Amino acid sequence: MKRGWLMLALLGLAQAGAYRVQPGDTFWSLARKHGTSVSALQALNPGVLRAGQNLRLPASGAAAQSVSLVPALPLQSVGPAVFQQGQAVYYGGRRDGRTVMTAAHLTLPLGTWVRVTHARTGRSVNVLINDRGPFGSRTRVIDLSTPAAKELGMLSEGVAPVTLTLLSQP
Repeated sequence: MKRGWLMLALLGLAQAGAYRVQPGDTFWSLARKHGTSVSALQALNPGVLRAGQNLRLPASGAAAQSVSLVPALPLQSVGPAVFQQGQAVYYGGRRDGRTVMTAAHLTLPLGTWVRVTHARTGRSVNVLINDRGPFGSRTRVIDLSTPAAKELGMLSEGVAPVTLTLLSQP
């Protein structure tokens, strides 16, 4: 019986793919790149993406099957999922009529709202993605406007470890 389960597991691995996570990768960008859904990727790879991690990919055409294996939960019990971890820096920011709490991200659609949480202090701020960046360092995942950085208490640090949580996308 054990041999049968082992063979099934090996066949499943042979059909599914793998990918080594690069700095700046997100579930959203990887789902688009590999033709699957974020839910399917998260079902196979629970937790947070980390650079260098081996990510399991669903087999071709298995995205819908992977999603159906995840039990449905009531909306109230499902909180926002951690989207990305890395370092934040701040810059003057790009003005926006809706808020002064703005940020730049390389891949998120403009108009996306993100909660940025300082990993050491636990302080958080909700920011609107309205610009592109950060450029130059692969470990940096977000550029914050000065008011957002002040709210996080990172002005004296310059660079801070953060966790990004998606709140809404346009």
